[in-house]
Amino acid sequence: MAISRDKKNTLVAEFSELLAGAKSTVFAAYNGLSVDDLQHLRAAARAEGVTIKVIKNRLVRVVLAENVTYKATDTSALNGQLLYAISDSDEVAPAKVLDTFAKTNPALVIAGAFSGDGSVMTADEVKALASLPSKSQLIAEVIAQLLSPVHDVTNALSGNLHALLDGVSAKATN
Repeated sequence: MAISRDKKNTLVAEFSELLAGAKSTVFAAYNGLSVDDLQHLRAAARAEGVTIKVIKNRLVRVVLAENVTYKATDTSALNGQLLYAISDSDEVAPAKVLDTFAKTNPALVIAGAFSGDGSVMTADEVKALASLPSKSQLIAEVIAQLLSPVHDVTNALSGNLHALLDGVSAKATN
């Protein structure tokens, strides 16, 4: 069934708004996924703050042409039935959500991504991005590295103190 012009305009406006605030947009082919699988993907994405949109590639090209950031973006990778995972808060979240889902559902194939600055990333680049640790994990690692010298100093000082106490204890028992 054909989509009316009003519905197309509504879809273009919604996707335009999502893309305007997006830090990254990952697109993937979903041929062979059931509606139930897509619902599970949407639920997993929602939990991570990612929006999943299924929209015709022709309408996406219209949105990209109207957006100043994406006007010169190469759209040759937009082929077949694609879904778009969009996040306005985390650059890595859409890639992680789709990559995690694709591991259990091989019918989902990551095709590429648009970064927030308008450049296109290949599927391999998206998979490399998905393999990065989460933002909170990276922050924890930095804090641990910053605290490492403090822990080393306190351990060294407490080691000397323990050796002194052991020596005094040994002299006292003799």
